[in-house]
Amino acid sequence: MTVVASCLYQNGVRIRDIAIDERIDRADDRSEFVWIGLCDPCAEEIAMLSDLYGLHPLAVEDALRDGQLPKVDVYGDQLFVIARTAHLDDFVIDYGQTAVFVGHSHIITVRQGSDRSHRPLRDQLEAAPSLLGQGVDYVLHAILDFVVDGYLPIVRAIEDEVMAMETRILDTFLDRQQIARIFALRRELIRFQRILVPMEEAARKLARTDLPCIDPEARPYFSDVFDHARRVETMVDGLREVLTSVFEFGNLIEQQRTGAITRQLAAWAAILAVPTAIAGVYGMNFEFMPELRWHYGYFVILGAIFVICGLLYVRFRKLRWL
Repeated sequence: MTVVASCLYQNGVRIRDIAIDERIDRADDRSEFVWIGLCDPCAEEIAMLSDLYGLHPLAVEDALRDGQLPKVDVYGDQLFVIARTAHLDDFVIDYGQTAVFVGHSHIITVRQGSDRSHRPLRDQLEAAPSLLGQGVDYVLHAILDFVVDGYLPIVRAIEDEVMAMETRILDTFLDRQQIARIFALRRELIRFQRILVPMEEAARKLARTDLPCIDPEARPYFSDVFDHARRVETMVDGLREVLTSVFEFGNLIEQQRTGAITRQLAAWAAILAVPTAIAGVYGMNFEFMPELRWHYGYFVILGAIFVICGLLYVRFRKLRWL
């Protein structure tokens, strides 16, 4: 069953459950309205509600089509709002959609691809009848605030992963899997920003524009939603920069370690070149060579090799090449 809840409220108190084909119209009383919640509805159910509440066909089409960007549309004396929900699954952000039809005496929510039920939100609002009794615009604010608050755990989880990456690159080289993880997270953040920016614009429009069904006294609440969305967007933008810095810092660390290894190899090659050169000279098959028949020549040559190699070793140690 796609109808999650369908209730009549008056002065912030639930009066009774109603059928979705029951028309309740109290345009002269803001405190009395219907809140219908649908999850993955079929076209017939939306068509029934469209006939009862005069929903615009374009809004109905957008509500049934997943993948829409957040927006606020005005159709006569009704509002149509789309918000995108997000859920983190193994550091991959899965998106859902919540479409909201707002009239003076009704608010209809249509959820698609979202695992976050509105049941806790409905219970929370029913426990605070002072706000619920203000009308559908306060319910709309609560829904948008509920959606935006779901973004913060995602950002914090990715932030923790990024901080762990920063710690790991100080001890180990970035391997192929870690580099792929960095770019995957960066790609998820870019996609997330494509949702956050329109979400900010939708909240800004609700907070600063004269719209039907929105009481001027409710605008500060939508300003709060806008501030929350902007805060999340700022955090995401910062995480993108940190991921770029992690990749660049990892490359610098790798270059530094490669340079240190190269210097060590060069130093040892220089030290080993001394006995190699001397042994190469005295390994030639010439009959007449200096000190070839000297009794102490062998020991002198060995001593010279050890002294020269020792001096080179001390020098390279002072240069921190070894």
